[in-house]
Amino acid sequence: MFFQIFSYLRFLLSSGNAHGLHSPFVFGLYAHVVNHYGHFAAYDAVENRRTELLHDATTIQVRDFGAGSHTKAGRVRQLRDIARTAAKPPKLGKLLFRLVNHFQPRTIVELGTSLGLTTAYLAAADSRAHVLTFEGCPATAEVARATFKATRVHNVEVIEGNLDDTLGPGLVALPAPVDFAFFDGNHRYEPTLRYFEQMNQHRTEHSVFVLDDIHWSEEMERAWAVIQQHPDVTLTIDLFFIGLVFFRRNQPKQHFALRFDNLIDKLLERTRRLSA
Repeated sequence: MFFQIFSYLRFLLSSGNAHGLHSPFVFGLYAHVVNHYGHFAAYDAVENRRTELLHDATTIQVRDFGAGSHTKAGRVRQLRDIARTAAKPPKLGKLLFRLVNHFQPRTIVELGTSLGLTTAYLAAADSRAHVLTFEGCPATAEVARATFKATRVHNVEVIEGNLDDTLGPGLVALPAPVDFAFFDGNHRYEPTLRYFEQMNQHRTEHSVFVLDDIHWSEEMERAWAVIQQHPDVTLTIDLFFIGLVFFRRNQPKQHFALRFDNLIDKLLERTRRLSA
């Protein structure tokens, strides 16, 4: 956690806001999508499900193929603890909803389903989209399916198993390119770059990749730096907790670090949750 705090302090020194943005594309995205304060009715169903999970003492056997958790939690965990410490916060889920609503991708791929709250946000943003989500833990995937039923999203396909084994075949089987991808499957350097390269083979110049927790550890910061310099990447936006990656051919190569409003409150809230 201390690494994230120091990373955020460095981020504050190098980041900015909408003032001084000379890219019309980035300005519009930042002003009208990232920092959007309106309410969508679809938020309510997902947050009602979150409330249910936060009060659910049911235990499941968790199987984690990734870098693990800062909480050092055991394999047998209560759903309410997973919802409290591992599920993505409402602010991030709502941002993903707005990004999908804005770009209207037809094919969405998510690496790391967890309890399905973030997946539900991705799916609810556009019922015409096909959401393919990968989850390594069978018990967690079963809870996610209950989340999709509770939130009434019907456009999600879950693939269970280790991403090292399932991602390649899953992408090959897709009938269309990957328009939007959310990376939250493994917070380590080598797997992150490997999954990025696999996904990169199935995208178009209009695709949008979103990487979670890019400042979660030194490994993730290194992976993010490599992705920023990737020859196919033309534009990245660092919002600290997530990074947006674009491949627009007519876009000059640029990298932005922009403040997602009230980030310090979010960091403090995450600190309270992880130390509880």
